[in-house]
Amino acid sequence: MKPMTLVSKAVNSVFTAQSRHITAKKEAKPLKKAEFDCAPRAVSDRFSLGFAKASILPDDINKKKYYMAGYGENKPIQGVLDAPHTHAVWIDDNSGHGGIVLISIDDVGMLSNDVNRIRARLSEFCKLTGCRSINIVSTHNHAGIDTMGIWGPLPLSGKDSKYMELVFSQTVKAVNEAYNSRKKGQLYLGKIEVPDMQEDIRTPIVYSKTLTRLRFVPDDGSKDTYIVNFASHSESLQGCNKLVSADFPCYLRERIYEKTGCETLYCVGAIGGMISMDIPNEQEIRDNGSDFSESTKAIGRKLGDYALAVENETLLKPRIGCLRQEVYFKAENTILLLATKIGILDATDFRFPDRSGFALKSEISYIEIDSLKILLLPCEIFPELVYGGYLSAEESGTGFGAQVNPIPLQEIVGDDVMIIGLANDELGYVLPPNDFVLHAEAPYFEICRDLHGRRHYEETNSLGPETSAKIAQTVTEIINTVKNSKNI
Repeated sequence: MKPMTLVSKAVNSVFTAQSRHITAKKEAKPLKKAEFDCAPRAVSDRFSLGFAKASILPDDINKKKYYMAGYGENKPIQGVLDAPHTHAVWIDDNSGHGGIVLISIDDVGMLSNDVNRIRARLSEFCKLTGCRSINIVSTHNHAGIDTMGIWGPLPLSGKDSKYMELVFSQTVKAVNEAYNSRKKGQLYLGKIEVPDMQEDIRTPIVYSKTLTRLRFVPDDGSKDTYIVNFASHSESLQGCNKLVSADFPCYLRERIYEKTGCETLYCVGAIGGMISMDIPNEQEIRDNGSDFSESTKAIGRKLGDYALAVENETLLKPRIGCLRQEVYFKAENTILLLATKIGILDATDFRFPDRSGFALKSEISYIEIDSLKILLLPCEIFPELVYGGYLSAEESGTGFGAQVNPIPLQEIVGDDVMIIGLANDELGYVLPPNDFVLHAEAPYFEICRDLHGRRHYEETNSLGPETSAKIAQTVTEIINTVKNSKNI
């Protein structure tokens, strides 16, 4: 997501008058501790899985003004490169606990209120099917239609209600079709290192090069289904692009389909920092005044080839566990809070009972599929918060060492963990506290440089410095709950 400084242009004029009078509609009441839902052991030798997708390209894309999400505000879309889609997978371990649904949408992000609107529309589906978990993730697509509101003609929201209705209805349609297409089969886990496709534009240089692939093989000999996870912003078309697209994930999925006939659901990992795809000959493309459509297609196809090259797969046993923990995140970013007040962002703020500030209610989900552990985080988390590799006191922007940062999530989980970012909400960037630097005179309004001369843009697009610790605390509680449930 591009910076909250876009929103600040709209709310800066009202900041001084209103910042002392922000009031929350609700009090942040205690949240129920979630339980881990999992059969004690696999009771079947087969999973059931179904896949479906649906286009979210509006019929009037060439007639009506839609705003592109990413880079700059008030940028109307001027055509179509390819059609974004919503994708759904139903997966059940046949234990009697019920199936789960994973949804991936080609959008920049979706706020919690909209995620829960989709869930509400699927409430009858859950009753009829026994579905116990629905998770909605975004590919963080910077060439799609604004689904959050901050890329319109500020101070007006860029979200279009009829477009959101299309996204909602097509997603519900895909979920139902995925369930109805379910088949029994086996599920395989594989991974491959991708050494030459990403870049990290903010120190420290830390990111996962691992592409994780789940491959479902139906018993009836029909085509496989892939679930692919990889860490990168979906922004290879760059800010000069004016055409709606799903960016490189479209061409990754197309590549897999062209080579195998298999459909793919794609999701992103820990992409904060920020992790993007390296564009070969980027400067040459810019100098020639060309667009990035061909390079984006090439990037997607190359990543698709990596996904197809996975070897040494592990057969997973049909055993799924899941947990969804609601959590309050302290919101110190006054720009964000004001944006909710004037209707740019459709989010609900809460006030802490001790009057210590405001919060947004979000969630963290955890899924186990046999040996595979998955954390679904509602944000763009910096990779060092997952894998370690923090800046030292001498290197950081604050002068503080790594000791002020939380324990990396991989250490808390205890094993290799698959991160799915932008899951069930979009809270922006989550940074390590020892490198969280704000402008001294205009925090969250202006982008500052630290004592090393490094630019600190991501802070302006974050809730505040306490988010990372709250995530680590919540994940610790989740893992303890999982461990305790297994010891009963």
